[in-house]
Amino acid sequence: MTTTKAFGVTSATSKVGPLTIERRAPRADDVTIDILFCGVCHSDLHQARNEWGNSVYPMVPGHEIVGRVSAVGSAVKQHKVGALVGVGCMVSSCGECEWCQKGQEQFCVKHPAFTYNGTEMDRKTPTQGGYSTQVIVNQKFVLSVPESLDPAGAAPLLCAGITTWSPLREWNVKKGDKVAVVGLGGLGHMGVKLAVSLGADVTLISTSKKKADDAKRLGAQHFAVSTEPEMFTRLAGSFDFILDTVSATHDFNAYMSLLRPHGALVLVGAPPAGPPVQAFSLIGGNKRLAGSSIGGTVETQEMLDYCGKHGIVSDIEVIPAQQLNEAYERMLKSDVRYRFVVDVGSIK
Repeated sequence: MTTTKAFGVTSATSKVGPLTIERRAPRADDVTIDILFCGVCHSDLHQARNEWGNSVYPMVPGHEIVGRVSAVGSAVKQHKVGALVGVGCMVSSCGECEWCQKGQEQFCVKHPAFTYNGTEMDRKTPTQGGYSTQVIVNQKFVLSVPESLDPAGAAPLLCAGITTWSPLREWNVKKGDKVAVVGLGGLGHMGVKLAVSLGADVTLISTSKKKADDAKRLGAQHFAVSTEPEMFTRLAGSFDFILDTVSATHDFNAYMSLLRPHGALVLVGAPPAGPPVQAFSLIGGNKRLAGSSIGGTVETQEMLDYCGKHGIVSDIEVIPAQQLNEAYERMLKSDVRYRFVVDVGSIK
């Protein structure tokens, strides 16, 4: 066992604070990573406060990890000491089922081992996340991060990046496609950057006119305000693909009306139940309403390589771990552009 300094919570009502945790001993196929930066995902807050009802304490959140390899096991072939690497939402899976064999471990039939608030595949060893100085991960779930990328800005790619990249690839968004991104936050700003880089004609749809300048800065060619009723009439039938990143309740039927025939509205936000979807919102125009989760290791590495080639990272605000409680409260107010990232050196 290895003693590791960390920041985490001990109950649903406790503040995020210093913890000391035990990491298991490295195995032959493990990579030991000294963490440099860890992104702060909204799901970290949900889990820390047990808002999904499945939290186990003590808990160290964080699944947007970037660091350098400090040691490798005797069976490790993919990574070398000193390499810049990343770890996302998963640290293991069964490795045997159809989905694991395809590199889509997020669909593992035995359920993958998540980076924190879970257990490894033995269903006994607890996992703890990236608000910590070190992590030990099976080599298959360690991703290579291009050295050309700022490591702090690259950290959110391990969740926000792949969450938006995966549906863009699944629906083959390409040059000339008319794309709308709904919501400009941690996910939305990555959706804009990636869709623009793929050559799409991108419209950012927001509830706030204040987001117009940022949408333009990020590369969106157009901007629309969803609280203006005429917008849904003016843009009816305009888009081949809509990436919906909003986590608040909203009417999917209204956004379905913005699609062209054969278009798709894909949800990556997780709103609570809202108005029912009307059948004719789908039938008229052979439209599709779908959801998308994270990607597996193959797709995540593809995304990182693509971002390295095109110089794409998240817009971030780097904070010391001691400011995590303040960051959680600001995140609830959407007071960040567009992702907090913990400088893990502050934990040491």
